Amino acid sequence: MSQPLVEVRGLSKHFVQRGGLLGRRSRVVRALEEVELSVQRGETLGVVGESGCGKTTLGRCILRLIEPTAGQVFFEGVDLMALSREEMRQRRRDMQMVFQNPYSSLDPRFNVLNLVAEPIVTHTDLRGEALTARVEELLARVGMEGDFLYRYPHEFSGGQLQRIAVARALALNPRFLVLDEPTSALDVSVQAQILNLLQQLQRELGLTYLFISHDLSVVQHISDRIAVMYLGRVVEMSTTDAIFYAARHPYTEALLSSTPILDPALRRERIILEGSVPSPANPPPGCRFHPRCPKAMDVCSQVEPKLEDVGGGHLVACHLVMRDP
Repeated sequence: MSQPLVEVRGLSKHFVQRGGLLGRRSRVVRALEEVELSVQRGETLGVVGESGCGKTTLGRCILRLIEPTAGQVFFEGVDLMALSREEMRQRRRDMQMVFQNPYSSLDPRFNVLNLVAEPIVTHTDLRGEALTARVEELLARVGMEGDFLYRYPHEFSGGQLQRIAVARALALNPRFLVLDEPTSALDVSVQAQILNLLQQLQRELGLTYLFISHDLSVVQHISDRIAVMYLGRVVEMSTTDAIFYAARHPYTEALLSSTPILDPALRRERIILEGSVPSPANPPPGCRFHPRCPKAMDVCSQVEPKLEDVGGGHLVACHLVMRDP
């Protein structure tokens, strides 16, 4: 297999929360813990899990929008963590992010021309009519042809704003996009339009996606492979078909059982998980899922399982799976 476009090794992010008198008390929130994954050129890797599992933190750490506590991120074989601020600034041409809520990610004081042109002005010398023409080209590519340049965010629908956000992300011809729940704030019919647009852009421009979502049906539609996260760790990762038709981790099975699915072949008995997700500030020992796992064994509360290949590139972190013949 060729070198992946993006490779993550042992990525961790810990946040320190302070409280009490004069902020003397503190606790460490372990948002990410030793995450390992890779994204091949031209593919879409979906990242799924419950709210608070670390999906968004993962995407932002990969782009160094927030600095990881430990680990490495390689882009085309270059360790992004070793780059200086100026070197990283140059790399940002190649990687961009589309955020969940376009109403908050787009500055309401800027018109569309300024919103889309801002990264171009920051990173290139393009100005004047050539800059305006480039913005019009980008808007047309995302299906926003018309007299939109001098209108402001409050004049658009959510779907139109997300198209503008995608145009802005494409302004510097990136090769890698982190899509952080880009359709979750939209109506279902508009979600389908944005997903189709993203797939069309991927085919035309050869883009690579890290697609973050809690919606398994959306991830199934757009992803080539899926990584399932629980409390800051990847617990299972494989092709989309393998995850949906032959999931191995109990948490993945529970997620799939709770998702409405039209395909009768994929329907399964609902698995009700006991309790709630533990706090990342006080994760349980051993496997982080064991307090809620219906199949937990004694070893699960004592030893953290490693993410291992159980065949065909299907990675699972589960003691029960490791014991299967």
